[in-house]
Amino acid sequence: MMNKYCEWVLIFVVIGFCVLVNGFDETEFHFNTSEVISLLEASSAVAAPKPLLVGLTLIPGAAAKGAVCLDGTLPGYHLHRGFESGANSWLIQLEGGGWCNTIRSCVYRKTTRRGSSNNFEKQLAFTGILSNKPEENPDFFNWNRVKVRYCDGASFAGDSEDKANNLQFRGQKIWLAAMEDLMSKGMKNANQALLSGCSAGGLASILHCDEFGSLFPKSTKVKCLADAGMFMDATDVGGGHTLRNMYDGVVTLQGVAKNLSPACTSKLNPTSCFFPQNIVPHIKTPMFILNAAYDSWQVVSSLSTPAADPHGDWKACRNNPGNCSPSQINFFQDFRNQMLNALKEFSTSKENGLFVNSCFAHCQTERQDTWFADDSPVINNKAIALAVGDWFFDRSSVKETDCPYPCDKSCHNLLFRS
Repeated sequence: MMNKYCEWVLIFVVIGFCVLVNGFDETEFHFNTSEVISLLEASSAVAAPKPLLVGLTLIPGAAAKGAVCLDGTLPGYHLHRGFESGANSWLIQLEGGGWCNTIRSCVYRKTTRRGSSNNFEKQLAFTGILSNKPEENPDFFNWNRVKVRYCDGASFAGDSEDKANNLQFRGQKIWLAAMEDLMSKGMKNANQALLSGCSAGGLASILHCDEFGSLFPKSTKVKCLADAGMFMDATDVGGGHTLRNMYDGVVTLQGVAKNLSPACTSKLNPTSCFFPQNIVPHIKTPMFILNAAYDSWQVVSSLSTPAADPHGDWKACRNNPGNCSPSQINFFQDFRNQMLNALKEFSTSKENGLFVNSCFAHCQTERQDTWFADDSPVINNKAIALAVGDWFFDRSSVKETDCPYPCDKSCHNLLFRS
């Protein structure tokens, strides 16, 4: 990790170089911090150790079980074996990547790595919670670490097909085939196991948490972690329900209803039971919810979409929270309050963990800079990796809720261009 002093020296060197080359005219010279930071990151990358690259394993027996990607190809995962004290510990990370809710979107999706293993990367970089370096991943670096690829479009929960368009909606069967294959490769002997995922994979870790727990004997320590999976059934800026409409399409098209929590579906409709706020009260396996209070995916793709904002009043705010008006910030504060209220009952359980930071961010476990780094986000001086580790190993109770935006200066806010 580059020393902070060295970083600033490099910034001033870059500024000086720009002045030397371009001359200095205060009316024309603009210091673009993002460009300098990009140069800084590139320079840091030269000196930084290369991340571990882990090869792809396709599940050979999956097709016979009907467990296939949208286009009918085999599902797969990337496994890096544990060692020393972590040899019998397993961390499963479910890949994210949105959903498809119409025939058209699913037909397109099957031509990408989100719908066909033909387009999977043959190797993936394991960083953040998947890193094999103790200085980057202090509690899980030597565990068996697995990234399960996402190629169904329904958070590993569908079970249907559309023969006319050659679409297989087999997320639930992919989940089962992957777990069965990993159990045969030693996971059945685990003394501790953690199911995790981010974004659509975070939702999947919520949907499958109790199923995961049921794979193991009671003597095994089993917990679940959902990163950026707390998708809210919230009203968008136009007064509509963008995400509810999308989820209704996903659940209906992909045959998700039969795989949802019976405790939820006995009270609510299947689409409502695809929303985490209606699932987490029923989960019995200990779970950790990690989420940005102003989840950037939800801000851009659910709350303030162009369709919900036809006049473009939210465009600047959507791309950068620094451009938001007081009333727009109040809208996001209300969204934050809805999330915290939805998690009130969840957080009362001593077995559950909570880390909700007031950032405009999304997926903080897989990125090294947000998981565990010199300047990673903190609440009460505790980084995310340490909070998750303290919770998993019962070193301390973790129920961290940040103060409202913009009080947290440790955030790595995601900015967008349009």
